Amino acid sequence: MTTLSFEFFPTKTDAGTQKLLRVRDQLANANPEFFSVTYGAGGSTRDRTLAIVEGIQQQGMAAAPHLSCVGDSISELRDLLHIYKDMGIRRLVALRGDLPSGAGLASSELRYANELVEFIRKETGDWFTLEVAAYPEKHPQASSFEDDLKHFVRKVEAGADSAITQYFYNADSYFWFVDRVRAMGITIPIIPGIMPITNYTKLARFSDSCGAELPRWIRKQLEAYGDDTDSIQQFGTEVVTTMCERLLAGGAPGLHFYTLNQAEPSLKVWNRLGIQSS
Repeated sequence: MTTLSFEFFPTKTDAGTQKLLRVRDQLANANPEFFSVTYGAGGSTRDRTLAIVEGIQQQGMAAAPHLSCVGDSISELRDLLHIYKDMGIRRLVALRGDLPSGAGLASSELRYANELVEFIRKETGDWFTLEVAAYPEKHPQASSFEDDLKHFVRKVEAGADSAITQYFYNADSYFWFVDRVRAMGITIPIIPGIMPITNYTKLARFSDSCGAELPRWIRKQLEAYGDDTDSIQQFGTEVVTTMCERLLAGGAPGLHFYTLNQAEPSLKVWNRLGIQSS
């Protein structure tokens, strides 16, 4: 069976929260293994993240909150771990996190994701299943592919159970990454992160900023559609579905959708795949 999961981000308004609840309920029909919920730079969305996570759990679904170490003190992280444990949370996504504006790594007690993973294991043992991030096309701040691979290995050796990748549109980059880390002794599941294509301008800007390659042939086709939203979305669904089919045929253990708090784009891809989630 193929695992399925979806990611949300905390909303800033009551109206946005109500919309997110409707999206959550739509996506729940696909029987995902969990819903992950992001955590803003320096814990800037902490209360909203907690509220969304609590709502997911109360509906009998599994939530996997993001937990980042940059900008939070050890005592704050410890408090969050106890809160999540008391909620019955059994999975976390452990990340270094984005640097708050004007802050540097030196301002944090824990500086890297492997240190966060070690801390969580020390505090809570095996209570949590720990997901970490993987970058098939290299983390934008890494000095080289080789260094990035070593960073990933350190996170796994610190106690990670599974990994979710940054999104990509070139399946070969995923297979290359998996082959490389397998050769380095890493055996944990590595789940492809999937970003549905719905808006060219936003996708191009976001991809450029986070280091995810948007292949030229995709850019050119999306540019050709201009403001034709229907064509962009139809093309995007076809491209992403075809890539997912190849990923799963090549051994990917599941799919993790970056929903951007929308249900339909992810469900279109999932339903076209015609498979059952575990």
